[in-house]
Amino acid sequence: MIDPNHGHSEAEIAARLAAPPGRGDLRDVVYGAIDGAVTTFAIVAGVEGAGLSPFIVLALGFANVLADGFSMAAGNYSATKAELDNIRRIRRIEEDHIARFPEGERAELRAILASKGLSGATLEDATDQISQNRRAWIDLMLDGEYGLGSVDPHPMRAALVTFAAFLVAGLVPMLPFLLGLENAFAVAAGMTLATFFGIGTLKSVWSLSPWWRSGLETLAVGGVAAAIAYYVGTLFG
Repeated sequence: MIDPNHGHSEAEIAARLAAPPGRGDLRDVVYGAIDGAVTTFAIVAGVEGAGLSPFIVLALGFANVLADGFSMAAGNYSATKAELDNIRRIRRIEEDHIARFPEGERAELRAILASKGLSGATLEDATDQISQNRRAWIDLMLDGEYGLGSVDPHPMRAALVTFAAFLVAGLVPMLPFLLGLENAFAVAAGMTLATFFGIGTLKSVWSLSPWWRSGLETLAVGGVAAAIAYYVGTLFG
């Protein structure tokens, strides 16, 4: 997580620039956690609606957590890998264009720098300096021409974070049945809604919204999904 009170000494600035965080794990955590809670609650609602035993709830719930969690992780891995491959493809295109059409690429570099507020001799000096550093030149082209960041995504990390978030949140609706609580389904519904609110409050750490607003927003989105799951489950009753 980015520290809003980070220091500005020469060493601190150099350390931050040497290891930029990229997009981080927030999207994968929220994506996996919400889907894990919703899909497992759908299993619980369907089994409860059909009047089957708690053993069936647990059996199908665990099967869903493992199988669907792996499926989501694999899907996120493939999507992130495709994103990474596209970035590498575009980077190679820019490398080829710089080798074949250096003046044209310098003109693009100059235009990008001009769009950032540089002009006159400063613009020309910056163009000359950056064009002498092939990596910096290409990174700036990816940002200015394609809107892509210089930090590559990590497919395996995205997959593991998604699976972990899915697993943790997906177990929540099953806990009342696992513990043999009375009114297990009502408790599971309440815990699932509380999980959505918790995900939202966690998300507020990375946003400008107050924790309660972020929590209520995620609760509303997850609650609608859970309500749909419950309605579908009642059709089997």
